[in-house]
Amino acid sequence: MTIRVGDAEVVIRQRYAVASIANDLLVAVWFLVGSVMFFSAEWQTAGTWCFVFGSVELLIRPVIRLTRQVHLQRMHGGKYAAEETSQDF
Repeated sequence: MTIRVGDAEVVIRQRYAVASIANDLLVAVWFLVGSVMFFSAEWQTAGTWCFVFGSVELLIRPVIRLTRQVHLQRMHGGKYAAEETSQDF
């Protein structure tokens, strides 16, 4: 099966993929740093804030996916219905 997409669509998909990967890295950093901070009683408040920031980053991921979907639909005049999997990002 061959799927043809335009150059503009490939660029859009790549940009959103990079944004999603960067966001996932930030989630990991926030939670790792927060976890390490919990080993010390004096750093627990800062660690809690890291967990809050990580949770916000988790919320950003579906926003990135939704934004990408809307962008592609607008680009195709509302007739974009490509199937996506959870592996897309």
